[in-house]
Amino acid sequence: MLKRHARAACTALAAAGLLLAGTAGTAGASAAAAAAGDAPSAAVTLRTADAQPELLAALQRDLGLDPARARARLANEAAAGATAARLRADLAGSFAGAWVDGDQAQTLTVATTRAADTAAIRAAGALAKVVPHALGTLDAARAALDAGATAATPVRYVDQRANVLVVEETEAGAAARLLAAAKVPAGLVRVERTAEAPRPLYDLRGGDAYYMNGSGRCSVGFPVTRGTTQGFATAGHCGRAGTTTTGFNRVAQGSFQASVFPGSDMAWVAANSSWTATPYVKGSGGASVQVTGSVLQPVGASVCRSGSTTGWHCGTIQQHNTSVTYPEGTISGVTRTTVCAEPGDSGGSYISGSQAQGVTSGGSGNCSSGGTTFFQPLNPLLSAYGLTLKVTGSDPGPGPGPEPEPGGSWKAGAVYAAGDTVTYGGGSYRCLQGHQAQTGWEPPNVPALWQRV
Repeated sequence: MLKRHARAACTALAAAGLLLAGTAGTAGASAAAAAAGDAPSAAVTLRTADAQPELLAALQRDLGLDPARARARLANEAAAGATAARLRADLAGSFAGAWVDGDQAQTLTVATTRAADTAAIRAAGALAKVVPHALGTLDAARAALDAGATAATPVRYVDQRANVLVVEETEAGAAARLLAAAKVPAGLVRVERTAEAPRPLYDLRGGDAYYMNGSGRCSVGFPVTRGTTQGFATAGHCGRAGTTTTGFNRVAQGSFQASVFPGSDMAWVAANSSWTATPYVKGSGGASVQVTGSVLQPVGASVCRSGSTTGWHCGTIQQHNTSVTYPEGTISGVTRTTVCAEPGDSGGSYISGSQAQGVTSGGSGNCSSGGTTFFQPLNPLLSAYGLTLKVTGSDPGPGPGPEPEPGGSWKAGAVYAAGDTVTYGGGSYRCLQGHQAQTGWEPPNVPALWQRV
């Protein structure tokens, strides 16, 4: 966990009265695509063309990409995520993972346990890889290890590229004992020795994000609303229900309404009337970076983190659905990244392009020598607490063909996971990529997110 506390890592919670400026470039592109009879692409849906200079500058600094290549990477990541999601749904139990490679994320690889699937994978524009173990098998093995994991086996995750479950150990033999106790076959596992154990990064020396009970400091994750109440999502280890908060300026701000840690690492804070939720993350130099949605990005995609201690840093997504054992207990379902972080960055925002990904949980290392960090995915947090992410932008325009009559089970503001099904306009649709629904993202309009069934 990366707690430290004072000027919210993502200063999207600004004092009331802050003037907000949105952009509409990609919405216009979507409308043009619809007028031409074409469904909007994944890049248009996720508004990758609207990437702001601060985001592009960070990708250049941390990933070595000039603005043109950075924009190409964001567009390729969006397309790859949609393609991988569609193939995952089609391959079902034989799906074994998907990831992007190349400095511009120009190569998507999809793994399967059935050689017969390779033609369909190639037809979708991806490289096909046949492997022995399905992703579901490896994920089930990881889950079986979680109950008995200790600080001696602090991290467990599926390495999709290698088609293996990785177990990190801090002492010789710890992984073997865990495997034996959980009855997980050793053939599924690669053991890696590590000298560092992830931990929550507390720092009570003050700083400038938000403070809990006037002492410890964490970072704002993403501004949200719940009905008429405004607030923000953050990490559960930063505070318990009832913990009071003050803002970066030490002005009374609000209080934690709910918190879970360990198990997960999620919480939300309700702000008082002096604070207004805005659809921005604090970027390099304090500039505002817009948030337009919460579509989870694939393994290998670029991701940037905003924190009140170390500011704005970028890297890539290594693994989803990782389990981590901190001294306080185990959390599951977090995402492992190459982005660095330090004490006080806890709770801060992870964003890929303009898509909110999650809030900083913990990690090891630092931003001088590098490190590994984990974030709690945002969509499960929004769903658990009934929160609505604050986003910029406007309706991306109608999809191809006549607009269907509204109605059905689809609802703006609802959080959908891959595989969920809804009805809309008389049709049934299956969710391809996890996201929080918003006006303009009705199932017929966004084939990157929904597939008609």
